Amino acid sequence: MSRLSRRFLFIGLAIAATLLIGTAGFTMIDGFPPFDAFYMTLTTMTTVGYGEIHPLSHAGRIFNSFIIVFGVTTLFIAIGTMTQAIIEQEFGEAIGKRRTKRMIENLKDHFIICGYGRVGRGAATELKHAGVPFVVVDNTPERVERAMLAGTLAVVADSTRDDTLRMVGIERARGLVAALATDADNLFVLLSAKGLNPNIYVATRAAEEGAEAKMRRAGADAVFAPYAMAGHRLAQSLLRPHVVQFLDFTTKDVGEGVAIEQVRVAPTSEVAGKTIRELQLRREVGVIVLAIRDPGGHMTFNPPPDSPVRGSDFLIVMGRPQDLRTLENLLAGTRPSRD
Repeated sequence: MSRLSRRFLFIGLAIAATLLIGTAGFTMIDGFPPFDAFYMTLTTMTTVGYGEIHPLSHAGRIFNSFIIVFGVTTLFIAIGTMTQAIIEQEFGEAIGKRRTKRMIENLKDHFIICGYGRVGRGAATELKHAGVPFVVVDNTPERVERAMLAGTLAVVADSTRDDTLRMVGIERARGLVAALATDADNLFVLLSAKGLNPNIYVATRAAEEGAEAKMRRAGADAVFAPYAMAGHRLAQSLLRPHVVQFLDFTTKDVGEGVAIEQVRVAPTSEVAGKTIRELQLRREVGVIVLAIRDPGGHMTFNPPPDSPVRGSDFLIVMGRPQDLRTLENLLAGTRPSRD
C-alpha cells in the first residue's frame, strides 16, 4: 500500500470512528434515536450549526463539546490531507520530471537500457552491480515505476523515437542495450542509435531465428538470442557441468571475491611494449591474464610469456576486485618524460 493510500485510510477510519462514537454517545446519554444521533454528530463535525435536534442534558453537552473538538479537528485534518494530495498529484509529477531531466543532463559515458522487461531488468541489475551510470527507457508506466523503486534512473518514453534517445543523452552515451519485445523494435532502436552516435556500442536481443544476422548487418556490436542461449546452456550443463560451473563462478557474484574483467592498455602507459613475462602480473599484482585482444579484434587466448602488451590492447584478466583496480591504474599510467 502506498503512503498516500495509507494516509487516506487513516483519515477515513478517524472520521468513521468519530461518527460511530458520536452516534453511540448521543443514543446512550440522551436517548436519541440512532439516525438522529448520527445526524447530530454529523452536523456538529461539519460545523453546519443547525442547532440541537433534541434538547441536550448537561452530560450530553459535555459529550457534544468533545465531539466538537475532536470531530472538527479530524475533519480539518482530512481536508488538509486531501488538499496536499491534490497538490502533490498535480505538481509532484512535474517536479519529478524536471529532477530526472537534470540528472540525465549530467550523465556522461553512461549506458541506456531500452525496455525493462525480464531481459532489461537483468541488464540493469548487472550495470547497477558494476556501479556504472545508466538510464532505463520504457513506454510502460508500471515498469518505469518498478525501476524507480529499485533506485534506477528511468523515464516513460518510446525508445524507438529519435527525440527520446536524444533526451537520454545518446550523443554522450557509452553503450545501449536494446531489450524491447520485438526484433523489429530492437532493429529500429539500433538504427536510430547508430545514426545519432556512430561510436556507441549497441548490444541487442534477437528473439527470432535469423534476426541475429540482420542485427549485425545493421551495425549491432553484440547480439544475444535468449532462447537459443538458454538451450545451449542447458545442454552444456549436462555435457560439461564443471565448465558451466566455472563460467558461472567467473561471471556471477558468488561470494568468492573473484571476477573477470577487460582492462585497456593506454598507448602512453609505461608498460606498453613489455611482455607478459616482464610484467609479472600474477606475482606483482595478483591477476591472471586469460587473453589479449588487439585493436583489430584478434583474440589471443592463454598468451605465452613472451607475448607483448601493446598500447590500445585489451587484457582479459581474472582476479580479485582490488587487484583488478590496481591493474587498471598500472595500465592507465603514463610513460615518464625524457629530457
